[in-house]
Amino acid sequence: MNAPAFNRREFTAGLGAIVVAFSLDPKLARGQERLPGSLQDNRRLDGWIRVNADGSATVFTGKVELGQGIVTALAQIAAEELDLPLSRIKMISGDTGQTPNEGQTAGSQSIENSGTALRMAAAEVRTILIDLAAKRLGVAADQLTAADGSIAAPDGRKVGYGDLNPDLDREASAKASPKPPAAHKIVGKSIPRFDIPGKVSGGAAFVQDMRLPGMLHGRVIRPPRYGSKLNGVDEAAAKAMPGIVAVVRDGSFLGVVAEREEQAINARAALLKSAKWTLGPELPDPARLFDVIRSLPSKDATIGVKEGAAPANARTFEAVYTKPYMSHASIGPSCAVAEFKDGKMTVWTHSQGVFPLRAELAKALKMPAAALRCAHVEGSGCYGHNGADDVAVDAALLARALPGRPVRLQWMRDDEFGWEPFGPAMVMRAKAALGGDGKIADWDYEVWSNTHSTRPQSTDGTNVLAAWYLAEPQKMGPPTSPPQPAGGGDRNAIPLYDFPRQRVIHHFVQDMPIRVSALRTLGAYANVFALESFMDELAAAAGADPVAFRLAHLNDPRARAVIEAAAKKAGWTAGEKGDGTRGRGIGFAKYKNLACYVAVVAEVEVDRGSGMVRVPHAVAAVDAGLIINPDGLTNQIEGGIVQSVSWTLKEQVRFDQSGILTRDWASYPILTMPEAPRVEVELINRPNERPLGAGEGSQGPAVAAVANAFANATGKRIRDVPLNPARVKAALM
Repeated sequence: MNAPAFNRREFTAGLGAIVVAFSLDPKLARGQERLPGSLQDNRRLDGWIRVNADGSATVFTGKVELGQGIVTALAQIAAEELDLPLSRIKMISGDTGQTPNEGQTAGSQSIENSGTALRMAAAEVRTILIDLAAKRLGVAADQLTAADGSIAAPDGRKVGYGDLNPDLDREASAKASPKPPAAHKIVGKSIPRFDIPGKVSGGAAFVQDMRLPGMLHGRVIRPPRYGSKLNGVDEAAAKAMPGIVAVVRDGSFLGVVAEREEQAINARAALLKSAKWTLGPELPDPARLFDVIRSLPSKDATIGVKEGAAPANARTFEAVYTKPYMSHASIGPSCAVAEFKDGKMTVWTHSQGVFPLRAELAKALKMPAAALRCAHVEGSGCYGHNGADDVAVDAALLARALPGRPVRLQWMRDDEFGWEPFGPAMVMRAKAALGGDGKIADWDYEVWSNTHSTRPQSTDGTNVLAAWYLAEPQKMGPPTSPPQPAGGGDRNAIPLYDFPRQRVIHHFVQDMPIRVSALRTLGAYANVFALESFMDELAAAAGADPVAFRLAHLNDPRARAVIEAAAKKAGWTAGEKGDGTRGRGIGFAKYKNLACYVAVVAEVEVDRGSGMVRVPHAVAAVDAGLIINPDGLTNQIEGGIVQSVSWTLKEQVRFDQSGILTRDWASYPILTMPEAPRVEVELINRPNERPLGAGEGSQGPAVAAVANAFANATGKRIRDVPLNPARVKAALM
């Protein structure tokens, strides 16, 4: 987790990769100057910061806490620039009734966008306070010192922030200079996260824990598979069950509300048993999945082209890699609490985007946005586009039927596994030519993928599950793919390496036989797996050490530095070979080619009898520019590696033509605590560089490191994840 530490000149020169192109911004055409980060679309100072009468400050952010420590890091940024201790900062996040609209908390962009905005806004508020104090005290502004909510003159006279009563009802200018890194006292420190105490003490930390006066409990009843139509159900029998308050049906949407949670669960089971459906279309044959993906019509884009000379007398190599559908596998099934009262709807939600969710609720419920409020509450398991937005709409539909009483709706485990949007299955084909000098002379890469984002808020359609099953069904929004350089299915498909000749083709497959959306890293996990696995294969063909081979193709000094740091920390030995059951591998990426640089060295142990693979140890080096909270950044890299190891060794959504088969932990195993690797992280702090997003930076390098370690250990290459026992035993035969 990092924070803005660059001056205004660096903002205007360096944010081009993060913001919309200058010439395309309609606001600039009206004479407005572009503002940095999220200030651009939320330009009022008092929308970000309020100075309270006691000299403390309330800070507002549209970004939300998802377990990544972002609220703590943003508080550090604001406290630093306001010259306030953290104890005098109150954070309010993700509330359509109070905070700026910053869209989704996603893509490792919170520090880059919200942190940038808060840094500049807080610096401007501090400047306003000092100017007011200068007038009050009759002292030049540059002679004053701000600290702990007051401003002091050289003669000892002071005036409090609250006494100055600054008028912040104005547009931000972003002209105040934030502090230089050398002056930081809070930024750069490992401040304990604000969100942890409630989670470890058993306090009501999550939306799943919410209990409001008079609250009812709801459950939903889903069909056997996508696109099915409800023909009939025995509502009377369910209504006669103990504690049932209402059965709510709208077309093929079906839910039940009860006084107690177990009563709602029992009624759900009865309704599931009596429901009669016309089934929707069959799913693809899983045995032919990757052939199906490659055969579907696609919208093709050629990107990352370099037109060097065609190599002569080069050796050509080719490989195909695959990734299956993967689930978010949230530990706590998605949950929301909704209350419809006096014509207004309030929804407490763990959505990553409360404003986009509000827009979808307005369409699904046919209510004005002004009558809807979405307030973020952390969820027990939330990242990427899981069921959070869907369950919020479910809860609102049930609450609308029972005005005045809040309804808590929690999905069951089979709801979560069967109906959330998955991370798309993908196919990657890599082809390269090695020249006589042992270096890559030509690179040709293709990736086939569905969309990686069907999040709310669609411009044409409604991207929440229940809306598609109402009596007046609303259509799903069209699939989209974020453009390069961030990309969707083609995220990290363009190599950072220096190849003289290259071509990358993104085959954007718009037909979606299985519901998909944003899973952490989008296409980067699969693309880095393929790219970095192929780099190891080419290094072997060239007779080169994998670390040296990568360095020979890199000119970016920061990329070279993380690879060298990871190799050194791991004690990498050039040309090291595995012993048949143990080995090590390396993976590298600059996330999105825009964010943090990460290199990972992973060690694997292979049980050749059972086919089980363990990753006992991993080492990582990361360069994320200026570091806001070193411990928070380390946690993000560690967590990403552990998650990636779970994806790489175990995770795969199972289905057949009749529907999704993965419905519980037995059919979707994840990494257990004893199986988690010991992870060491080396941070490369660059205080004079802008901060780079890091929340999703380590997953791609980690899968590549594990795959390469397996090949190093056994001499066998597996090009399909997960590396499960059946696949491993087949490879070793």
